[in-house]
Amino acid sequence: MTQQLLPVFSLWWREMVRFCRQRSRIVGALVQPLVFWLLLGGGLQASFRPPGAAAGTGYVEYSYPGIIAMVLLFTAIFATISVVEDRRAGFLQGVLVAPIPRYSIVMGQALGCTTLAVLQGVLFLALAPLAGVPLGVRSVAAVTGVMVIVAFGLTSLSLIIAWRLDSTQGFHAIMNLLLLPMWVLSGAFFPATGLPNWIVWIMSMNPLTYGMAAIRRCLYLGTAVGAGAVPGLGLSLLVTVAFGTVAFVVAAVAAERKAA
Repeated sequence: MTQQLLPVFSLWWREMVRFCRQRSRIVGALVQPLVFWLLLGGGLQASFRPPGAAAGTGYVEYSYPGIIAMVLLFTAIFATISVVEDRRAGFLQGVLVAPIPRYSIVMGQALGCTTLAVLQGVLFLALAPLAGVPLGVRSVAAVTGVMVIVAFGLTSLSLIIAWRLDSTQGFHAIMNLLLLPMWVLSGAFFPATGLPNWIVWIMSMNPLTYGMAAIRRCLYLGTAVGAGAVPGLGLSLLVTVAFGTVAFVVAAVAAERKAA
């Protein structure tokens, strides 16, 4: 057990140290979503009324949970770039020849990136009163737990791609092609109500849709009506956990094949 947990902790700690030495990453992972929220939310506040949201919900409030997901998404992208950089620097090759299970390597990377994403997501929760979202101790704890699950799934999905690519430019291209549409079609910007059937179908197949729904449900834990017309909390958690589990297993398989 110690032989398996030590590499997990070591790689997790390495991500923490790297983040502390590269504080400019906060600008990309936290400040950029904040700018998106202020500009888009403020610009569309007077003209956009989400049809699937609760009555009286403005666009600043509606888009707030989506920006939380954006914080998690951006952190997953920026953090997993380290896999490509470590391979080019030779560090990853040294880790792969160590007599440790490959899934321990992936778990350490995933937990490190997840921790960074959740920490930044919790910081963004402090802005909830500005969005008109009332937060209590129970809702903060519930949202934090959901952020852990969502961030782990997004990080594992990013690791699948990072382990298969040797180019930072190629990684960015695939991330923009895959993760950003996932975020846009998750209900972060607009609900599924009133949309064409083919878009509604894509949103229902999107695993991040259920992560977004879980975040909304937990933000409005005391008033379920405030979450709007989104899937229930139980179904959302089940799909999100399943997505994270499958993504981690596939990432571990990708690491095993890369090592071979």
